[in-house]
Amino acid sequence: MASDELFVSGHRGCAGCGMATAVRMVLLEAGPNTVIANATGCLEVMTTAYPETAWKIPWIHAAFENAAAVASGVDVAFKKLGKREGVNVLAFAGDGGTFDIGFQALSGMLERGHNITYVVFDNEAYMNTGIQRCSSTPAYASTTTSPAGKIIPGKQGRKKPIANIVAAHDIAYTATATIAFPRDLRNKVKKALAADGPSFLHIFSPCPTGWRYPSELTVELSRMAVETGIFVPWELEGGDMSKMKVTCKPKDKRKPVEEYFKLQGRFRHLLKMPEVLAQIQQEVDEKCAKYEIE
Repeated sequence: MASDELFVSGHRGCAGCGMATAVRMVLLEAGPNTVIANATGCLEVMTTAYPETAWKIPWIHAAFENAAAVASGVDVAFKKLGKREGVNVLAFAGDGGTFDIGFQALSGMLERGHNITYVVFDNEAYMNTGIQRCSSTPAYASTTTSPAGKIIPGKQGRKKPIANIVAAHDIAYTATATIAFPRDLRNKVKKALAADGPSFLHIFSPCPTGWRYPSELTVELSRMAVETGIFVPWELEGGDMSKMKVTCKPKDKRKPVEEYFKLQGRFRHLLKMPEVLAQIQQEVDEKCAKYEIE
């Protein structure tokens, strides 16, 4: 119902913004007794252009690198006041503020054991500042700082496995999700909020501007990432990766990665590079074998 919405319309997000949809889903589960510490980035810029706001809950703007630290302070302050019970404290950040700039503060938050749910909205580049490459950017994607050329076909280096790294901190709950599977995403939000200790959600969030695709394809691309095995939704309680559970798998046989790439301008150059496509396909096949995805 419209009255339940805590992230409201009228913000300045791009049409088809996967992150905006993800935020709405998260807050529908978190409810009104929620405080957000939000790192600098697309989400902050598009929702708080003075004097307007898209937030109907307490919201704090943090610097690019310290959303986890600010959320930690909120957690401690509520405890000191004796008002911590029943309040959800969340940290929101993009991949730049999580995989790269904010990782130190995130790791510290996890190590200290704060009862915080950290949510990273992963659009695979620094979109707000000009679509620069990030450690979240997949191999061979063309960005403004890793342009595809005749010699180098896009970004060099693989995407950082942020959720696996976070899970190695042996925290209460870690999960990956995408907006194409809303029930799965919202169930994971519930579990994260109910966890006794730190929890982490990695939400795959397509960006039509940075990925160069028509805005109406956002959900299709989210689903295609799972159907090809490029993105795997899973969850884990504790840090023993042998107990990790894959929660969404392709309905039938996995689709070739080319089906995913051809929908996006950032990968268009790969369609003329069959040897690179074959290499990527092999790497995805090997990853899916580890996850027991056919």
